[in-house]
Amino acid sequence: MIYRDFQDLQLSALGLGAMRLPVVNGDDAQIDAAAAEEMVSYAMEHGINYYDTAWGYHSGNSETVIGKALGRYPRDSYYLATKFPGYDLSNMPKVQEIFETQLEKCGVDFFDFYLFHNVCEMNIDAYLDESYGIYAYLMEQKKNGRIKHLGFSAHGSCKVMKRFLEAYGKDMEFCQIQLNYIDWTFQDAKAKAELLDSYHIPVWVMEPLRGGRLAELSEKDTEKLKALRPDEKTAAWAFRFLQALPGVTMVLSGMSDLEQLKENIQTFEEDKPLAPEEMDTLLSIADGMLNRTLPCTSCRYCVSHCPKGLDIPYLLGLYNEHAFTGGGFIAPMALMAVPEEKKPSACIGCRSCERVCPQQIKISEAMADFTARMKG
Repeated sequence: MIYRDFQDLQLSALGLGAMRLPVVNGDDAQIDAAAAEEMVSYAMEHGINYYDTAWGYHSGNSETVIGKALGRYPRDSYYLATKFPGYDLSNMPKVQEIFETQLEKCGVDFFDFYLFHNVCEMNIDAYLDESYGIYAYLMEQKKNGRIKHLGFSAHGSCKVMKRFLEAYGKDMEFCQIQLNYIDWTFQDAKAKAELLDSYHIPVWVMEPLRGGRLAELSEKDTEKLKALRPDEKTAAWAFRFLQALPGVTMVLSGMSDLEQLKENIQTFEEDKPLAPEEMDTLLSIADGMLNRTLPCTSCRYCVSHCPKGLDIPYLLGLYNEHAFTGGGFIAPMALMAVPEEKKPSACIGCRSCERVCPQQIKISEAMADFTARMKG
């Protein structure tokens, strides 16, 4: 197992994410505890020492199962991370209640790593609202030794991350972002990593395989990669991409069975970062995978011609994310922060925007489709 330096710690470069544990009969709320314990046991035996869970994973059952599985080992043999569930605004006034419950569920006296969960457009104002006392309470727990390292995860834009960092950046020790060779440009992960670097904050990676999307590629793309590294598995390329990025300290993978775990551990037995030619090839494959998304360049000509004043480039970006992913929570979550009169459903189909679009995007059709997808 490769290890990375973080302050005075040695962290396994691969962490076990507990969002996609094995389940019973396809029911996400029913974790197969025995299978999960077997995975934790194998991970511990093969050098993984970082375990990431959260309040809402597996309908609230992940913390309990992971806590029990790790409870068989000495407390100083692993690092446990969980998060304050700010993705649900109703939780904002409950930071103390939730934190105490999390300690009980995990069966520990302290958390090695604790995060503000999912900083995004929908919750940034609440996270920055001092009346909730979230930041003050978590800083107090850190002072008392019940949180060893404090950080945040983010699915929001660079603009949102910057607001959070301007308020709390001096106390953030790490940040977890969605980072892979698709999202390097698609979700502006490169700019997010650069922003974090400017604050000297190391990167924790989530969705390195984009929910499994990068574990298998087309036959044509697979052959391109095989020509460069004949013995490298497709999924391993996504991890090698991350090994080539200097700001990355931790790569979290939500592995749902023992075979996935074994394969990923094998990949992380050695550092094999991509050479420039390999990086160029992989990013060109990513471009090809994204060529079916709408080619908006954010020139904003459309905005000045929209009688409803819609932020069309922003909405098209969310539409592309939702269409490429085949659903997911990112677009619906971001739209929660958009007023009703500025959502895709406010488009009246006048096509004024389309007459000035250099890319000749059928914007009105995209807005109608986006509205239908959000209702579906």
